Order: sequence, then C-alpha cells, then structure tokens
Amino acid sequence: MKNETSQSQFILLGLSDVSYFRIPLSFLILLIYMSSVTGNLLIIFVVATDTHLKTPMYFLLGNLSVLDILTPSVSVSHFSYDVFTGNKFISHSTCISQVFFFVCLVCIEVFLLAVMAYDRYVAICHPLHYTTMVNLLLCVKLMSSICVFSSVYSLVHTLCLIRLVFCDSIIIIPGFFCELHQLLQLACSDTSLNILLVCLLGIGFPFFAFSLTFLSYVFIFRAILIIKILEGKLKAFSTCSSHLTVVFIFYSTCYFNYFHPKTNEFVFGRILSVIYTIVSPLLNPVIYSLRNNELKAAISRAL
Repeated sequence: MKNETSQSQFILLGLSDVSYFRIPLSFLILLIYMSSVTGNLLIIFVVATDTHLKTPMYFLLGNLSVLDILTPSVSVSHFSYDVFTGNKFISHSTCISQVFFFVCLVCIEVFLLAVMAYDRYVAICHPLHYTTMVNLLLCVKLMSSICVFSSVYSLVHTLCLIRLVFCDSIIIIPGFFCELHQLLQLACSDTSLNILLVCLLGIGFPFFAFSLTFLSYVFIFRAILIIKILEGKLKAFSTCSSHLTVVFIFYSTCYFNYFHPKTNEFVFGRILSVIYTIVSPLLNPVIYSLRNNELKAAISRAL
C-alpha cells in the first residue's frame, strides 16, 4: 500500500533526461532569461524616467515589463539552482508557493492585456475623448484592482491545492517548475473540487479577459476599415500593432501549452513551457522597441 502524505518532496525533472544537451540547453535558457530581464528593465527605466512617456499607454507597458520579469523569475528560480548545484529537489511549501505566484502573475497579465487593448480602442476609436476616458489615475486603479483580484483568485486555487495528498514521499514532476495542472495529475486524493475550480475560474476568467481584448480589436479594425486614406489606415494600425503581436504570442503559446493534445508528449510539453514562460517575455520588449517610434527614441536618449 502506498504511503499517502501531503508533505511530499518533489523532483523537478527539467532537462535531466536529455544528458547530451543538458548543459548547453540549460545555459541557453539562463541566457534567454537574463536577456529578458535586461530588456524589460530597460523599458521600465525608460518609461519611469522619460518625460515624453508619461501616458497611460506607457504606464501599462511598464507594468507588462514588470510582469515579464517576475513571471519567468518564478519558473526559472529553482531551475537555476538546479543547474549550479545539481539539486533537483524542491520542498512541498516551495512548490506550492511557485503555483501561487505563477497563477497570480499570469492572471494579472491576462487582464492587463485586456486593459491595454481598451486603451488602444479609445486611442483609435475615440481620439478626441482619450484624455477624459483614459488617464493615469484610472490605470492605477485598474491595476490595483487587478492585482487584488488575481491574488484572491490564486489564493483560492492554492488553498484547494494544499489539502491534496500524494501517494509517495518523493514525486517526480516532468517540468522546470511546479504547475497547477501537473500537481493535480500527480495527486492521489480527490481532485474534483480543484478541477471544478479550474473549469469555472481557470477557464472562465481568462476567457472573459480574452473576450474583452477580442471585442476591443473588433471595434479597432472596424474603425480602421472606415478610414479612406491608406496612410491613415497604416498610422492607425501602427498604434496597436505591437500590442496585437504581444496578445497573439501570449494566447497562442498559452493555448498550445495547456489545451493542445500534443502537450501530453513529454519533451514537446517542456519545450512549450519554456517558450510560454521565458521566450515570450523576451520577445515583448523587442516587439515594442522595434515597432514603437516613441519608445525607440526614448531608448536612444537613455543610451
């Protein structure tokens, strides 16, 4: 009979079974992570110090950069420890903490992208009323509300996760960090409440945020199509192209990581996990710095 315990120790498998490529791949992941942190820190610094960027759009972009530092830091922290020490063990409390912070940060990003889409909708569809409909105070209130809501949302999942027991004292997790869906699969106690919460909240709230983002872009594209001059169309589209690209990358990697059948394949799932948590935050500052002329000019002034 298997020993049931709620205080199991976990082993994060990471790249340990890819012996030939473990070291180069590990350092590649760390290099991508450090590059991501550097790029996002640069955007945060520029947005905070450049007087030309004191607008709601860049305030929201600065918040996105903060998330793009924190989210991969949660997932890479123990992996980095493993690379340099060879210790793959992670305690039950640390694993649960990873789940809490990761779920919370992803939830914040989902709603932040929706707020950024609304900001672009107002800028394109109601340019004359932009300063009255969107301002820094409103953005601060929205971000504060999103952070509080996401913390409570993540806490609900975490509290329901803590009550689960595992059938072995040592549990092998096939990934780089502890994820909610993996722990639910490994638990040997009843997970029906957890699955219900994932279905109702874990799918419902992100779908609601995605719907807000999608509707914003429906109105944006409709407004762009009405513009008769080609130059006007291109100018209007350029104001939202960076955010649209970021939204596409975020939701496409999220879909393939959590909903695509092929993610059941062991190695493929871990590759998607790396792309979702590390590569996407690296691409975001690159996308904005390449497509946004104001940001490019601000970075040039800062450097």
